[in-house]
Amino acid sequence: MRRMVSRFGRLALVLAALGVAGGAVAAGSRGLSDPGYRYYEVGDLDAARPGQTQAAMMLMGGGDWVPEAFQWWVERAGNGRVVILRASGDDNLQNELYYDIGGVTSVQTLVFDNRKAADDPAVLRVVRGADAIFIAGGDQSRYIRFWKGTELNQALNEHVAAGKPIGGTSAGLAILGGYSYGALDGGSVNSAAALSDPMGSKVTMDQDFLTMPYLSNVVTDTHFAKRERLGRLIVFVARAAQEKGQDDIVGIGVDEDTALCVEADGRGRVYSLDDGYAWLVMPHRTADRLSSGESLEFSSIPVTGVGAGSRLHLDGFTVDNPAFTAVANVVDGELELQPD
Repeated sequence: MRRMVSRFGRLALVLAALGVAGGAVAAGSRGLSDPGYRYYEVGDLDAARPGQTQAAMMLMGGGDWVPEAFQWWVERAGNGRVVILRASGDDNLQNELYYDIGGVTSVQTLVFDNRKAADDPAVLRVVRGADAIFIAGGDQSRYIRFWKGTELNQALNEHVAAGKPIGGTSAGLAILGGYSYGALDGGSVNSAAALSDPMGSKVTMDQDFLTMPYLSNVVTDTHFAKRERLGRLIVFVARAAQEKGQDDIVGIGVDEDTALCVEADGRGRVYSLDDGYAWLVMPHRTADRLSSGESLEFSSIPVTGVGAGSRLHLDGFTVDNPAFTAVANVVDGELELQPD
């Protein structure tokens, strides 16, 4: 079974969320009002949930999906109902999950067009009925603007607090940290620009959005090695540390085609299509110079690679069998990375 409900199909979404059979409204037909979202579904919403859910996080760096990581994740969803949240695109991800990955009873997708939809009762019924929630890529500033401070924001935190899996890729991962780069200026700052002007308007940080286990003092970043984002993650960590007034901020960057999968006890392992890493940046100190109008100065920053054979313990940010260890130094906005 596969359906699409148009942006006007609010009545159908209400019925689907309540599990009422025959609730489909043809694409393009008018419901009660323009709700500010589009809705898609595939599978059997009336199917019994096969298993129990377990707390888990799947932190994906963007690019192609890693089937092993998704199989790990849907097992912790009890092979039940998955909800995909996004602010652009359509049902391509739900079809890939349902038909190619498999192992779930159904997948529902909500595509948000504005902030109003995040308080819509029908949307909240779908989200609260999820065994697992996956936040797609795109533009993280939309997630912050559309969801922060809404009932959906609360529902996402309740989902995680109830011990249910969550995952995100690219922009969907960027918002999972306790501190995040919001891209709120409409662009995506690169490392060179961030290092040369770390307090400038292009480095738009956000906090107090989502509450994830083990990530309260973490800034996440994505597409990591391919887009050379170590420099900007160091800036994000330095900014978050200054704003918090503490030196315990940690950065986690994840490569493309790679996922860091975290168990309920905080143990994380990497799955990758191409020997990708999760990068752990943990200075244990504040920047040497972080001032308006000046480039960054920050020395002796430990950088640890978490590979397929490593284990990351998020309860203390230690790594068993690291793929590599290095030290980063930023001198007058120029980054150097040397093996440890």
